[in-house]
Amino acid sequence: MARVDVVMPQMGESIAEGTLSKWLKQLGDEVKRDEPLFEISTDKVDAEIPSPTAGVLTEIKVQEGQTVPVQTLVAVIETAQSAAATAPPSSAPAQPSKAAAAAPTPRPPDRPRPPSTAPVEGKSGDGGGETAEERLRRRSTPLVRKIAADHRVDIAAIPGTGFAGRVTKQDILGFIERGAPAPVPVSRLASPVPSGPVEHPAVEPWSGDRVEPFSKIRKITADHMIMSRRTSAHVTSFFEVDYTRVAELRRKHKASYAERGVNLTYLAFIAKACAENLRRHPVVNAAVSGDTIIYRGDVNIGIAVALEWGLIVPVVKHADELSLIGIARAINDLGERARTKKLLPDEIQRGTFTITNPGVFGSYAGAPIINQPQVAILGVGTIEKRPKVVTLPDGTDTIAIRTLGMVSMSYDHRIVDGADADRFLADVKRMLEDFPEGAI
Repeated sequence: MARVDVVMPQMGESIAEGTLSKWLKQLGDEVKRDEPLFEISTDKVDAEIPSPTAGVLTEIKVQEGQTVPVQTLVAVIETAQSAAATAPPSSAPAQPSKAAAAAPTPRPPDRPRPPSTAPVEGKSGDGGGETAEERLRRRSTPLVRKIAADHRVDIAAIPGTGFAGRVTKQDILGFIERGAPAPVPVSRLASPVPSGPVEHPAVEPWSGDRVEPFSKIRKITADHMIMSRRTSAHVTSFFEVDYTRVAELRRKHKASYAERGVNLTYLAFIAKACAENLRRHPVVNAAVSGDTIIYRGDVNIGIAVALEWGLIVPVVKHADELSLIGIARAINDLGERARTKKLLPDEIQRGTFTITNPGVFGSYAGAPIINQPQVAILGVGTIEKRPKVVTLPDGTDTIAIRTLGMVSMSYDHRIVDGADADRFLADVKRMLEDFPEGAI
């Protein structure tokens, strides 16, 4: 018999720890190579981790709900095949299907690395005097912290592209290469963002109630939403869109898209219209850094996906460079892999604008919370046939049945004025109502 150690994988450069959320196999169970063994939850992604070898699960070192540093031994598998003992521990979910391979290729996750000798910051229960959002931003890799120290840069003041504004290696190197001045910490700004620990007041349960602790993804989402409301001056605009033209195009082309393995949804048209217009309205595709504005060079659209265990926002990279079928394929692929816990960490980072679609559940309209450090988020209401007054060619009015829906956009009024937001929404509305055949 040969012993194969299974460790907590590193699911990306800035991941220092993971929570073992669920064991998919029990002690004594036989497992096949690449068969899902356990689920992990990090501050970037939930994922199923496949077994590195075939054998029998003989030891479980980390229990469900425990958070441990990467490379921590979590289990032992005994196998009769000694050759399997050399199999490296898997560090990423299974690769997407052949149909999904046509989507934009993500950067593969980093290979597992030996644990750093630097202490892991911000572990569960270690709050210190920092707020939750400050801990999220400062919990960068030892390499990022070293670069920051060498260049006398305050990490907390750099606009990060990781989850909750976390600073990645690319962020800090780009900041230094641009020759940006050393940023002033938020605590020293003239008008600082309201701070303080994110508190969720305790409520006494009643007899018969069921009490469950927050999952990791729910806790992160809750803290992130509170941080966003504290950070941005939220304003929301609402527009009604006549989707009748889009509905006709879907009926016309849906079958041909399906033959190529792509589901042509209303959301694909909406994302395409946003991608085409974000270049024309750069302030909507921006971020705020202290008292400066960062106009993003890329158009990366996040698509919020509602899961049974929480909310996640995979990102369609370089959406303005994709055709309609390319955007539709990417949305299909990312959504499916979000639901099956096959997303890679890079696929939920570097978003510049977000679309959320509560209308799929029947919601008429809503006022979504901005996904930091972005400055705008589009909400899509339910799309349905309703009566509408239309003007005929002879100038007379009549009531007709049209396919209608509301779109709303919450935006950061610190840099996005109402006129900016409404001009962007008007252009998106115009494109959807007169969608060009050549863009199909």
